[in-house]
Amino acid sequence: MLSIEIKTFKQLSTEELYAILQLRSEVFVVEQNCVYQDIDYKDQKALHVLGFKKKKLVAYTRIFKPGDYFENASIGRVVVNENERRFKYGYDIMNASVDAIDYYFRVTAIKISAQEYLRNFYNNLGFKQVGEPYLEDGIPHIAMIRD
Repeated sequence: MLSIEIKTFKQLSTEELYAILQLRSEVFVVEQNCVYQDIDYKDQKALHVLGFKKKKLVAYTRIFKPGDYFENASIGRVVVNENERRFKYGYDIMNASVDAIDYYFRVTAIKISAQEYLRNFYNNLGFKQVGEPYLEDGIPHIAMIRD
């Protein structure tokens, strides 16, 4: 079971920020072999949803209120440590993120830019594809909405 914490950028400790950037780099840059600019100056606007297992960050997302990233509220940088995926923490961190959007922003419509190969994962969480696939940082993505 994950221990979930939700923090603003300013509430993050330097250790937590380092752990977030390390996990995102480990998965998005190294594992997926994708060179891209992860540090995009959007973290300062986001709420950060951290999933800890025995005090170690193993899952993470960042969420945005409507208008800060997309017209709708949004969830991004969804990541789970490779060794922890078998425990289905992706569902835990996404459900916590959806609940946080409802709690903090009082909206239910959420848009994501999902890696296309994860379509079924996001479908299982109530997201539906809108539009055609597109490339983002050289990786096929799809826009998805959850109402």
